[in-house]
Amino acid sequence: MNLEASSSGRAAWLLLGAGLLIGLALGLVVFYGLPALPLGRDGSAPATGGGLPGKPAPAPVVGAPAPDFTLQDLSGNSVWLSGQKGKVVLINFWATWCGPCRLEMPAIEQRYEAYKDQGFVVLAVDFDEPVTDVGAFAHAYNLTFPVLLDPGAKVNDLYRIIGYPTTFFVDREGIITRQHVGAMTEAQLDNYLADFGLSGGL
Repeated sequence: MNLEASSSGRAAWLLLGAGLLIGLALGLVVFYGLPALPLGRDGSAPATGGGLPGKPAPAPVVGAPAPDFTLQDLSGNSVWLSGQKGKVVLINFWATWCGPCRLEMPAIEQRYEAYKDQGFVVLAVDFDEPVTDVGAFAHAYNLTFPVLLDPGAKVNDLYRIIGYPTTFFVDREGIITRQHVGAMTEAQLDNYLADFGLSGGL
């Protein structure tokens, strides 16, 4: 047998095998997707907590602990999600330009006033907007719950927000019990709060 032909045949088989492995790997990526990492819009890991250095933060899914974060309110005070343990927390991701956000905000404010003495907390996380715009919105709607600023939208990214408004309900143990994408009707909001025993206060 010609030695040169044998070597050429072996090289062809090796190339074919390598091509099959690469094709299989690409097929798995297309089918399953790449793991979601909680990176900021600049490609950096969130500086607001939620995971160990070099490790992705836990996904914000129903039944799992709510990823922790720290943000500042309009007065410059730091607010920690983990500091709300023992309370029912509604985390609302919103923006001033979001029409549905404007529709549901008065109902959220009304429920906050009705149930805050029962341990109900609202954390309204704005989408990376100037403090003057956010402050004007909060003033126009007479919001009394913490309105939080999210520079770089890092907490929005941490919670994988893809539409506004998006609302998470967190129980007194810090576990996400419900996620609602889009504006909530008053009936929906009341039903969600009733699950925590918050009802009849309006």
